[in-house]
Amino acid sequence: MFEYHGWITVRETASDDDDDARLPHVVEELRLRIARMASPYLLDPRWMNGAPFIHLGGCSNHRSSPDVVSLFEHVAEVAPGSYGLLHVRDDEDLAHDDEVRVLRLARGTVTQHTEALLSPCIPTLEDPFT
Repeated sequence: MFEYHGWITVRETASDDDDDARLPHVVEELRLRIARMASPYLLDPRWMNGAPFIHLGGCSNHRSSPDVVSLFEHVAEVAPGSYGLLHVRDDEDLAHDDEVRVLRLARGTVTQHTEALLSPCIPTLEDPFT
């Protein structure tokens, strides 16, 4: 099982002086990439109050469908001023199968961390197997 919930604030630069002519093109490219992912889960790029955001969430049988981790990494490349969080629970990741992991997107870099508020999954979220 691969469960994920996250958001991204899309910015071209970290200085908050995005090129008003270029940013819509970056967001449109991201929208097309998301559309190609053809996911039945939440992958929602939209403008709110004049700023672009991406919201995502889902629960699939395997990590690769849809590949939301590579989406986070791609946003880091094409819009390095973007920031956001992606909470992931992946029971196929043997090194972290009892943890909720957090991918942090900031300043063009994606890093992974253990979510201390939800980990370890047993007993924090679920009862131990008996």
